[in-house]
Amino acid sequence: GVRLRDIAEHVGITERAAQRILADLVEGGYVQRKRVGRRNHYSLDREAKMRHPAQIHQEIGDLLDLLGTVDSS
Repeated sequence: GVRLRDIAEHVGITERAAQRILADLVEGGYVQRKRVGRRNHYSLDREAKMRHPAQIHQEIGDLLDLLGTVDSS
């Protein structure tokens, strides 16, 4: 239920930059977008594989677990 504007402000980037990052994550298959009424809801695919050849067999969920608790819903 967090707005992208609030996320951008929290991490210290512009809302436009946050939109570009999110669009890249959706395009890369790491995040799924679902339209709910007039809003978009996003969910994280924790089983998606990392892109870099050195980590291609690692799921992003493993990295996120190292960084702290993440709610993927």
